[in-house]
Amino acid sequence: MAPPADGQLLGAAAEAPYIEVYGAREHNLKNVSVQIPRGKLVVFTGISGSGKSSLAFDTIYAEGQRRYMETFSAYARSFMGGLERPNVDKIEGLSPVISIEQKTTSRNPRSTVGTITEIYDFLRLLYARTAEAFSYATGKKMIRQSDDQIINYILKHYDGKKLIVLAPVVKGRKGHYREDFQKIAKLGFTKVRVDGELLDITPKMQVDRYKIHDIEIVIDRLVVKEEDRFRLSGSVQNAMTHGKGTLLVLDPDAKKAAPQFFSRFLMDPETGIAYDDPAPNTFSFNSPYGACPHCAGLGEVQQITEETVVPDPKLSISRGGIAPLGEYRDIWIFQQLQLILKKHKVSLNTPIEKLPAELLQRLMHGITQDEADDAKGAYTEPFEGIIPFLRRQMESDSDSIREWIQQYTQAQTCPVCDGYRLKKESLHFKLADKHIGELSVLDINELAAWFVGLEDRLSDRQNLIARELLKEIRKRIGFLLEVGLDYLSLHRSVRTLSGGESQRIRLATQIGTQLVGVLYIMDEPSIGLHQRDNERLIKALQHLRDIGNSVIVVEHDKDMILNADHVLDIGPGAGIHGGHIVAEGTPSAIFNSGSLTSQYLSGQRHVEVRKKKREGEGSYLVLKGAKGHNLKNVTAKFPLGKLIAVTGVSGSGKSSLIHDTLYPILNQHFFNAHREPLAYGSIEGLELIDKVIEVDQSPIGRTPRSNPATYTGVFTEIRQLFAEMAEAKIRGYGPGRFSFNVKGGRCETCEGAGIRTIEMNFLPDVHVPCETCKGRRYNRETLEVRFKGKSITDVLDMTVEKAVDFFEFQPRILRKIKTLADVGLGYLTLGQQATTLSGGEAQRVKLATELSKKDTGKTFYILDEPTTGLHFEDIRHLADVLHKLADKGNTVLIIEHNLDLIKVADHVIDIGPEGGAGGGTIVAQGTPEQVAKAGKGHTGRFLAEELKTSKYA
Repeated sequence: MAPPADGQLLGAAAEAPYIEVYGAREHNLKNVSVQIPRGKLVVFTGISGSGKSSLAFDTIYAEGQRRYMETFSAYARSFMGGLERPNVDKIEGLSPVISIEQKTTSRNPRSTVGTITEIYDFLRLLYARTAEAFSYATGKKMIRQSDDQIINYILKHYDGKKLIVLAPVVKGRKGHYREDFQKIAKLGFTKVRVDGELLDITPKMQVDRYKIHDIEIVIDRLVVKEEDRFRLSGSVQNAMTHGKGTLLVLDPDAKKAAPQFFSRFLMDPETGIAYDDPAPNTFSFNSPYGACPHCAGLGEVQQITEETVVPDPKLSISRGGIAPLGEYRDIWIFQQLQLILKKHKVSLNTPIEKLPAELLQRLMHGITQDEADDAKGAYTEPFEGIIPFLRRQMESDSDSIREWIQQYTQAQTCPVCDGYRLKKESLHFKLADKHIGELSVLDINELAAWFVGLEDRLSDRQNLIARELLKEIRKRIGFLLEVGLDYLSLHRSVRTLSGGESQRIRLATQIGTQLVGVLYIMDEPSIGLHQRDNERLIKALQHLRDIGNSVIVVEHDKDMILNADHVLDIGPGAGIHGGHIVAEGTPSAIFNSGSLTSQYLSGQRHVEVRKKKREGEGSYLVLKGAKGHNLKNVTAKFPLGKLIAVTGVSGSGKSSLIHDTLYPILNQHFFNAHREPLAYGSIEGLELIDKVIEVDQSPIGRTPRSNPATYTGVFTEIRQLFAEMAEAKIRGYGPGRFSFNVKGGRCETCEGAGIRTIEMNFLPDVHVPCETCKGRRYNRETLEVRFKGKSITDVLDMTVEKAVDFFEFQPRILRKIKTLADVGLGYLTLGQQATTLSGGEAQRVKLATELSKKDTGKTFYILDEPTTGLHFEDIRHLADVLHKLADKGNTVLIIEHNLDLIKVADHVIDIGPEGGAGGGTIVAQGTPEQVAKAGKGHTGRFLAEELKTSKYA
């Protein structure tokens, strides 16, 4: 967040009607000056790569952030690292800035929807202050007693009886406890009760260290009478002191009578189990006080299973059937296995599936000394077992060994806490019959319903404490419902969320903070949202605006543009062809501006629909009985050789079906991948395809050294070409000479980065072009080798468009570069840093990489929302590329919400009808026209509207 440097500025900013930007030149912006109205919902739109993010994030947000940092002392700034001043003359009227981007999702497995929205923190407080404790042994309600209550109880129930007062010091633990007995004797006590037996303390007394013991100190032996109340009271307090808040009383005359427990804490009077008083961290899975000790609060454990160790039982042990051992080598473990197998009249060459089941169990889980002795000659010596051996390696100090083991492990729900992440005591505090784990796995819709009328189910005391907490919790749940995330649960890990979902969660959190006078900048919040949920999102943004904030949204969505107060259209082209404001004003003013965006909005241009759909191969890939997450025993038929769109509202089960079930099945089949698919029945038709390729939106590289040329592999071909030059051959240069990642040809001053980072102690790091190579990455000798007059650096600085012409007679290079141009990335330079690419650009670089490979015509492509970050014009390019792929006989499956792409598909599978528990079934399938006509589900309704205005090719 970025408050301005002083109070006067704040007043000025609050009064200024506009945010005024003068001379913005960041990235491809061409000296842009613009006035953006404050207190309005403003949309920045334009073709992908035109400079929208450069203006919104790299200029306006960066300057707001920098001003905020300037308010700290130089000393404080030295710890935070500074921020560079963006390349802009000046910005006026800027208020504190909050950016809500997609890239900042946490990879931490401990981060959940509940923790980042803070709803779970409020729930923890609610449970710590109002929940009732129940015993995990008997299920009865726990009680706590004061010393007076305990004394009165004893006087009433044991009146006139003999009684022994005991203080428990050891409860169910192993050890010899010699020192403890000495300490007890020194305190002046003479008797102890060990495992139910009363004993005198003797010198050097000890118990069996390998057995589990209960030890209590005998505090007093007395006959209970009202007149001896003083003595009883002293004994009770003494026992409480030594027993740390708990005591036992025992009637020595009663046969087989169990001792009675008493405690100042929460306690089960039958079994004596006591809980500590609950605090908020009792319910935190990120704290050792609340986390399940077995899975350390992660809810799942990495298990080594027989399936991961023996992936293919048709193989024999010598051919690598036991994956961690590999193929036969002359080493001790194989010799030992050979001995054991020989006794069973089988050998290392016997296929694993033909080995006796009992023998395989022994090989996997080990042969103990007793079994080796009892086995009538079958086993001569103990054998540790493959799985116990691998489990031992998981604790290894070596990173490489732990990494090696990782490939044989499988994540499984923790058997101790059932995936709730908390220890058993924490899961036995209940509020209106539900523990906190049960609440966190409910989807937000069900959770909101549970909180309705909760006051009637609570006691007066609970209501008094919980009133304010319930108000906060309900408010925050309401904001999540507002942004269309009703299908998520608080338990859901943040790393499983899409970019759009995590962005909307942060949006809900921001609405919850109720800040005023702030400038919010958002990056395509509509990603991954069905048209139905889009309406809710727009309302949420308008709500932010109405309470007194300015909202800037970088967006391509038609509804969002039409609902904005002010639109900035940046273009006209992408990359070097962009960077100008081509139209600005209200949506209706943009309509008639003649810009590329306006032509699509007004219907002059459109993505054309093919009247005749592809025939396909007539065969199907059939996935039967998918039951993972919210899928309700779904059987899906995917027609091969067609362009298939899988649609449905957010959370309906599209990703569960495709990304988590179908893709892992295909990946395991073709590439022996380890990721387990979700539960399913069977799959048919695998023999009809020969490989699967998934293209997602993760970055193509996290370092500035990664770029489109290196990722697509075209740089290898280009280096090969330069090494073929006569000049290079004379000098003896190989392809490695032209790499900026290895020593030899690169400039060693900047190690091939082209820039040098100069650390300034109290100021931001300064990036300057390398003084030796002037930013060219290579040394002089390397740059003297030229192809068509251009050095290797000149090639890296070329845009894809120019490179297509430059390499027109190099077919191997041209094929890869041409596909980059085909997917609409002609404006990128070949050497552009991967860190500067948007999610949509990264996905299209991956798509181009796959397209440039020689396909077999039997490939199954899976694309997850390929329209992310794409303008209408780019979607038209993308549709052409996908059509080309499908025309060659490949099957292309896209998970998509964008109607422009759904309407050009050959086959649509619509999942729903709602999100979360209300989804998970196939609502309609067929051609887009058939789905629209069926009138079932939300997609059909919006598709019917879209097809009415569509033009057919």
